[in-house]
Amino acid sequence: MICIDRRAANFSILLSIILPFLSSCQDIAGQPAIKSVATSPAMLHKVSDIALPAGYSRIDGRDSSFARWLRQLPLKADNKVYLYNGNLKVNQAAQYAVLDIPIGKKDLQQCADAVMRLRAEYFYRRGQFDRIWFTDNNGKKYACPAGADQARFEKYLENVYAWCGTLSLEKQLKRVPSFSDIQPGDVLIKGGSPGHAVIVMDVAINKTGGKIYLLAQSYMPAQSIHILKNPIDEASGPWYKAGNEQVIETPEWSFTQQQLRRW
Repeated sequence: MICIDRRAANFSILLSIILPFLSSCQDIAGQPAIKSVATSPAMLHKVSDIALPAGYSRIDGRDSSFARWLRQLPLKADNKVYLYNGNLKVNQAAQYAVLDIPIGKKDLQQCADAVMRLRAEYFYRRGQFDRIWFTDNNGKKYACPAGADQARFEKYLENVYAWCGTLSLEKQLKRVPSFSDIQPGDVLIKGGSPGHAVIVMDVAINKTGGKIYLLAQSYMPAQSIHILKNPIDEASGPWYKAGNEQVIETPEWSFTQQQLRRW
């Protein structure tokens, strides 16, 4: 009995040493792939902080300066979408991140308006006032006053928002023949009433030439401009794949590949 007890005791000691090791090995072998750490809004300070899937690298595209500017736009730590009146938007499930861009105090900066805002803001920050212009449905041109200060610039934009929209912007932009040529700064747009527009904030490519892209929007009523989640592929976060799908499903609108436009 004494020998049996000793052997049992020794076996128990051996198990106490081996089992934790075996358990540890099992955990390591079966653990899920590490996800991006840049998922908390507090960790995202600008658009370029949004992590890429493995194997992809960002491209500047043809309008490289605009592409780099879009990537440097700041993001809010508060990842909530607010309306122009300060109220929270009812649907808080569409956004991945929120741009730190003024909304205004009026119900004006909606979908196409947000796209025009970003394009105008880019040229305004560069002092290229002659490049800031938009047309209405009749082809009338609305140009930003040269040397406009911030207050006058905002007033100019309000006038643009009042007279220009998805229909006129769609006419102003050029159709992109091939969706595989998608570039940062391009616009997915459906003119009309109702209509909608979103802007391509970033594009990345892998070694086989496959592209992914980010989209941003405002909506109705006027609200914070925000980076959209991909509602079809939750695992990809905000990234959309430029594949053969003819329909691009965003959280609040559906576009077709034929609706891709360029400045």
